[in-house]
Amino acid sequence: MTLPGDTPETPGTEEVADGPLARLAREQPIIVCCGSGGVGKTTMAAVLALAGARQGRNAVVVTIDPAKRLANALGLDALSDTAHEIERELWDPDGVAPPGGRLSALMLDTKSTFDHLVLKYSVDQAQGERILENTFYRNVSGALAGTQEYMAMEKLHELHDEGGYDLIVIDTPPTRNALDFLDAPARLTRLLNNKLFRLLMAPTRASFRVANFALQAVFRSVAKVIGKEVVEDLVLFFQAFEGMEEGFRQRAQRVMDLLSDDRTAFVLVTAPARDAVSEARYFHDRLEQARLRVNGLVVNRIHPELGGAASPPPGSAGGDGPAVGQLEELYANLADFIELSRRERGHLEGLERSVGAVPIVRVPLLEVEVCDIASLTEVGRFLLGPASAAASGGPTGPK
Repeated sequence: MTLPGDTPETPGTEEVADGPLARLAREQPIIVCCGSGGVGKTTMAAVLALAGARQGRNAVVVTIDPAKRLANALGLDALSDTAHEIERELWDPDGVAPPGGRLSALMLDTKSTFDHLVLKYSVDQAQGERILENTFYRNVSGALAGTQEYMAMEKLHELHDEGGYDLIVIDTPPTRNALDFLDAPARLTRLLNNKLFRLLMAPTRASFRVANFALQAVFRSVAKVIGKEVVEDLVLFFQAFEGMEEGFRQRAQRVMDLLSDDRTAFVLVTAPARDAVSEARYFHDRLEQARLRVNGLVVNRIHPELGGAASPPPGSAGGDGPAVGQLEELYANLADFIELSRRERGHLEGLERSVGAVPIVRVPLLEVEVCDIASLTEVGRFLLGPASAAASGGPTGPK
């Protein structure tokens, strides 16, 4: 909610602020938006990509949010796994953005991304087709634990190396496991180095006989549970994978290097509710453990900090009955807002102290519904503005 007079008129496409996140959109090649579900992460990702385009950059935003809110906000009916460039007239109606600016969007399709990767590292087309047609592969390529997160990073790597974009903004999964992508490349490398995998991948006939002898009992036990055909498909999948593991291993390492590079910025998005703040602290700690720098903290949908008394002034009860009742209701409503604002800031104090000198940007709870470019622009007035003062005191702009 915003109070009358709190929100000035919405500007056109020209950005009126140059805060720390606006500078990220102008200068950083990659921005990863992290946070729990329902805090406005998709909106913030779209606003940052929009800001980059309006500053003359070739920008793309990638979402894996199945609600497709991003497509609606950008004026599209749907998104696909292929980047869709948005007509310039939609995001630059006044024609004031630099001529080099472009804005594109896509929604990650986990299976399509995995298929592309398999074909890329196949020895030949026949090997790639054998894997894509394998029953085991078709069943797990879109559902295997961690696959979505890893493929999000693969899409990031693909766009960075082959897309020709100046700015890539990634909207991570809306779950507590959204940071699984930090571990996904390492998990793939561990799989490729696993003894069982290496036995199944052994290239010689003698090695296969040893592998079959060593694993025969295991396969018989597993077949009783999941079926003989499933086990056979699994073995055929691993054997069809022969010769591709080194390409996957090298690719995983390049993804890890890209995430830890200074070119990649991480923006943490939260809401002022207790649960969302707790999740944000978890995300921050995970990033710290991975030695990845948080470049900004966004507190979205925060209520205004209202001053003044929370009860009617002395002597106001001397009026007529209806007026007194209305005045008491207004002051009771004001008291509720003051208490709500106080609780929100209490929830945020610990988080703001823990992030240290990271820029903190507060976006108020707005009356506008984020459904088009104009509403994204309105959110951008706050997101791209100056950083707030941290709970520990002092400005928190980037050094």
